[in-house]
Amino acid sequence: MNILLLLIPLSLLLIGVAIAVFVWAVRRGQFDDLDTPALDILREDEHDRPLRQEAPPPADPRDAD
Repeated sequence: MNILLLLIPLSLLLIGVAIAVFVWAVRRGQFDDLDTPALDILREDEHDRPLRQEAPPPADPRDAD
């Protein structure tokens, strides 16, 4: 029964910390846009494509003879 004297205040403290962290995340904008990050993986961006085609290796001048 004495353990309740420790567990009840401890649980209230943890609930208070969890609420404070949630409020902090909401104020920082963590929950403003929940859809776009999930769709970003599906979008092909310009920087994902190679900038140029691989050039063939230069011909050896000794092979021209």
